[in-house]
Parts: sequence; C-alpha cells; structure tokens
Amino acid sequence: MVRITRPEERDAGTAQTPGMRREAGISGALAGSEGLWMGMARNDPGGCSDVHHHGESESGIYIVEGRVRFRWGDSLEHVADAGPGDFIFVPPYEIHSEENLDPDSEAVFLLARTTMEAIVVNVPDPRET
Repeated sequence: MVRITRPEERDAGTAQTPGMRREAGISGALAGSEGLWMGMARNDPGGCSDVHHHGESESGIYIVEGRVRFRWGDSLEHVADAGPGDFIFVPPYEIHSEENLDPDSEAVFLLARTTMEAIVVNVPDPRET
C-alpha cells in the first residue's frame, strides 16, 4: 500500500547524533517498509555533528540547502565539501561527521539507508584520542 508521510507526521524519535537532528519519513513503523529507511537531517548554522557510523547500512545523502563539509576515515583524514544538488554515498561502518559551513543558515539534507530502520552508532572523535 502507498503511504504518504506529511511533515507533521515525521518521526523525530529516530536515533540521533549530537549536532544533528534527524526525522524519519519512511521506516518500518511509519510506512511498513521492509528494506528502506528515508528521512531528513538538519545541522544548525555553523553546527557540526559528532562522529558516527551507520553500521551495516549503506547511506545516501542529498544536500537540499547549505554547504556541508564531510570528514571520514579512521582518523577523519578525508575531507570534502558538498552543496545543494550533490549526492554523497557513505559505505557501511564508515565513521564520519557533517559540518554546516554556513554560520547564518541551517543545512538540510535527505537521507536514505539500506536498512529498514536508521542505525546510528555514535563513536569517540578519533582526533581527540
């Protein structure tokens, strides 16, 4: 059955990472999906998410608004900036963080995962150990 999730129906009770707010739009609980999770995320102006990964899930990210700096790798040694219209692929277990480069506006991005629910594993920042 087709299911439409309206903005006010999104689930903010999904797994979170400090510095980022996620809302599920398609999940097993919201839509009865069996292999797909989709949602939105926002970073406050100038905000940066803590370091995390998404377990066995592949993640797709589409930048809607803002400029976001991605850091990834065992020591977050890789860095790339993305803006509106860009897609980012994050493989399973890849630790990463997202930083909003705009100090005045929030960054908004769409998320898609290959697992039915949003797996989020927050980890210590490897640069601080």
